[in-house]
Parts: sequence; structure tokens; C-alpha cells
Amino acid sequence: MNLLGVGMGQDQTKQQIQKGLQLYQSNQTEKALQVWTKVLEKTTDAAGRFRVLGCLITAHSEMGRYKDMLKFAVIQIDTARELEDPDFLTESYLNLARSNEKLCEFQKTISYCKTCLNMQGTSVSLQLNGQVSLSLGNAYLGLSVFQKALECFEKALRYAHNNDDKMLECRVCCSLGGLYTQLKDFEKALFFPCKAAELVNDYGKGWSLKYRAMSQYHMAVAYRKLGRLTDAMECCEESMKIALQHGDRPLQALCLLCFADIHRSHGDIEKAIPRYDSSMSIMTEIGNRLGQTQVLLGVAKCWLHQKEMEKALDGLQKAQELAEEIGNKLSLLKVHCLSEIIHRTRQQQRELRAHVVRFHECVEEMELYCGMCGESIGEKNCQLQALPCSHVFHLRCLQTNGSRGCPNCRRSSVKPGFV
Repeated sequence: MNLLGVGMGQDQTKQQIQKGLQLYQSNQTEKALQVWTKVLEKTTDAAGRFRVLGCLITAHSEMGRYKDMLKFAVIQIDTARELEDPDFLTESYLNLARSNEKLCEFQKTISYCKTCLNMQGTSVSLQLNGQVSLSLGNAYLGLSVFQKALECFEKALRYAHNNDDKMLECRVCCSLGGLYTQLKDFEKALFFPCKAAELVNDYGKGWSLKYRAMSQYHMAVAYRKLGRLTDAMECCEESMKIALQHGDRPLQALCLLCFADIHRSHGDIEKAIPRYDSSMSIMTEIGNRLGQTQVLLGVAKCWLHQKEMEKALDGLQKAQELAEEIGNKLSLLKVHCLSEIIHRTRQQQRELRAHVVRFHECVEEMELYCGMCGESIGEKNCQLQALPCSHVFHLRCLQTNGSRGCPNCRRSSVKPGFV
């Protein structure tokens, strides 16, 4: 009799999870959450509880409720331990890593991802390794550790190709677009999200529309950087439309930031500022501190354009505090670069010197220079090429010098004391 009771628990749990998924896919998110929450309270089946927690984690992630996402991820780890299943444990650690990634806790993300990669599960866990590598790459990108980020993205791409996982490939292409946007190789920054959009068109019939929205957003960012503002606006509008339909708050915030940047590129500060404000309020609500930093930098550029130096400095001060808090070195570099311009204009030599020193320290820390010609990377649009070790150089330098191995790797293998 008791066994039947457990069986019913399993069957009902499965049915209710399915019911929730159908509601969720037809955009009835709140109803889906009610169904899943009820299952969580009532199910006697631990594996069912694990699955329903997975649904709640994904839904809260897409709505930008990252603190709730983290809360469910912690409960899921306890459930996985109860089940004593290494595959479940790997999956729950990946969810914990992702929750921390969304909350810009990048060091924690790295640590949880490494835990996942060290677990000896079955082939299911190995299939998750591609997603773990992607999350790890995103965290390194959040800390502006570009070589390690690129290494992880390339590893994730290999997993995607080996497992024929087009969804993962699409997500990695979007992250690569983000990486090359930051390094200012805008051709690659556009190439990768275009590749993602192609994957959506060719394979994405049954996929969530968020994949299309994500690729369009990254294309918009690259088009703006290339000065193709009409194309940028078109892609961003397409992305925003999907984000609004699906109640995807994180993407709405990113699109508003992109719209603001496009207006600023047009020199239309009047239109840019309110969009920065709207983006900021969503970024703050969901806890995307890296996004908040990017908004503050955009607003500071607006004030600089309007010659409102005090307001610009005030915004830069806030951006610096946030960037230091989350460890994003590229944002700090931008803060010092813009502060330098302001103090130079005001002929404040002491402050100017301090920012110049910090700027160069950031460049050194991020290794933002070409190991062949010594010139900086990421200062202006320039074609870059990575070697298999993931060190990045100017394409022109590699073409001129041929492939005599990586000078950066050679340098770091020379031990101090033997020089």
C-alpha cells in the first residue's frame, strides 16, 4: 500500500511539473510558479523535488529574480545530497554557479564551476561540462581575465560540437561576441552573434525565443560599435520586443542600455538619459551590478559631452565603487580613462597623475597589449587573433611574424633568476 502511495507521489509530481512547463511555455509564468511551488511543498518524491527545483531556478533566472534563484539552488544541493547521485550533485552545483554569476559574485562562480569539473559523475555530468565551461568563461569575463575567459569559451564550443548541442553553441557565440566587444575587435564581435542568429534560424524551431533575442541584442551592441546605428536600432528593437513579451527583465535592462548608447552615439543626450535611468532601475532591482556600472559609465559620457564635469565625476565615483566591489578591471580602466580626461581639462595635475598611474596598472593587470609589437589592445577597433593557448595578438603582427610559438607563453616559462 505504501509503495503505491510513493508511486502516486511520483506520477502526480511528474504530471504537475509537466503542467507547470506548459503554462510557462505559454507565457503564464505566475501560474506556472504556483503549480511548481505547490509540488515543492507536497511531493514525497526526492527526484521529483530535484526536478521541480530545476524548473523554479530556470524561471527565476529568466525573470531576473536572482536572489530567489540562489535560494532554490541551495535547496537543490541539499536534495541532491539526499539522493546521493553524482549527476544530480553536478547539476545543482552548476545552478549554484549560475546564480552567483547572475549576482556578479564571480569568484564564487569560479569556485563552484571548478567543483563541478572535479566531480566524477557519469556521462550526464560530462554533457554538463560544456555549460560549466561557459559559466566559468562568463565569470572570468566578469573579472576581465580575458585569456582564461577565451580558453573556457573555446572549451565550451568543443563540447557543443562533440555533443551536437546547438543551443550551447548559440550561447557560447553570444558570450564570444561580448568578449570581442570588450577587446574592441568589432568584426569578431559581430561575427559571433551573427553565427548565433544563424543557428537559431537553422535549428531553433522548438527553442525558446530568448535565443533569438539574445543573438539580436549582441548584434545590436556590435553594430553600434561599428557605427552602424540603424542596424543596431533594428536588432535592439527586435530583442526588446521578445524580452517584453516574455517578461525577461534582465534582457529588457540590457536593451534599454543599448538604446541609450545608440542615442548617445547619435549625440542625442535628451533621449539617452531617460533610457539609462530606466535601465538602471531594472539593473538595481535584479542585482546586476556589472550592468549598473555600464549604465553609470554611459551616463558619465553624456555629462562629459554636456561639459557637466561635476556630474560626470560623481557618476564615475559610483562606477568605480561598483567595479571594485565586483572585481571588473575593464570598467575600472574606463573610469580612470574618463577621469583622466576631466582632470586634464581642469588642469588638476595631482588627480590627473593618480588616474594615469591607475590606468596603466589596469592595462598591465589585464595584459591588454600585444606580446609581439607591445602596443595596447582594446584601445581602438583592431583585428585580433588568438593562438591555441588563448593569448591574443594583433592579426597583423601574427601575419608579419609567422607562427614561432607564443611569445607570452615563452616569457612566462622563463623562470626569474635564470634571466
